[in-house]
Amino acid sequence: MPSLKHLKNRIASVKSTRKITKAMQMVAAAKLRRAQESAEAARPYADRFNAVLAGLTAAAANSPSAPALLAGTGADRVHLLVVLSSERGLCGGFNANIARLARQHANKLLAEGKTVKILTVGKKGREALKRDFAHLFVGHVDLTGVKLGYAVAQDVAAQILASFDAGDFDVATLFYSRFQSVISQTPTALQVIPAQVTTTAEVSGLYDYEPGEDAVLAELLPRGVTTQVFAALLENAASEQGARMTAMDNATRNAGDMVNKLTVEMNRTRQAAITTELIEIIAGAEAL
Repeated sequence: MPSLKHLKNRIASVKSTRKITKAMQMVAAAKLRRAQESAEAARPYADRFNAVLAGLTAAAANSPSAPALLAGTGADRVHLLVVLSSERGLCGGFNANIARLARQHANKLLAEGKTVKILTVGKKGREALKRDFAHLFVGHVDLTGVKLGYAVAQDVAAQILASFDAGDFDVATLFYSRFQSVISQTPTALQVIPAQVTTTAEVSGLYDYEPGEDAVLAELLPRGVTTQVFAALLENAASEQGARMTAMDNATRNAGDMVNKLTVEMNRTRQAAITTELIEIIAGAEAL
């Protein structure tokens, strides 16, 4: 049976941990509001941007002069997986779920005989995939101490576009977590190169473009990649804070339960010690 001193030390330690997890939960809740507002504010712009691209691609998709970002390279052999994750842990299964989806996709492509390359954004995703796919890494973007903004998305998109222009891959897919609620974040895979947009006859017939669909697309498609990366980063930021808030709330509750159990055990141990001492005193008195 543990000693009273050991139990007291454990209770003090758990209480200190509970204070930390409670503080982290409150910080995550404050950050979540801002991150959620940013993610939700970016969705209408991204949706409208995709609608404009849909109208353009409806007429240009089959054109021989269609930009490569839309038409692709004509091959499906080399795939670039861009895995977005966080720089910090203590956020439940947030990073593990993204890494699991990317791992499944990579294994499927490798089983089909495709070549896979991985670009990681955020330390935790890289650590999760390093054991199985370290030989497939082609780059990493460190977000430590970096304030999330459009400039970060531009840097990531610039690396992707430069690699595509160099002929390093045929298909690029983003892996991130889409924010649904505090307790629900959905791991998502989004193909960004070649661009995938929903085209309909109604949309394509609304406008005539000058200087022409191909020329406009050549300007918009690179910006579209940046927009999709930026939206994914915002969704990831909101999902991370939501997952951390939930994880820290669970940790705080568990710490409280552990303190209660340890307190009961300490009281029983102290009562047993007192009872033993009383028995010894009575036995000694009777012996005299």
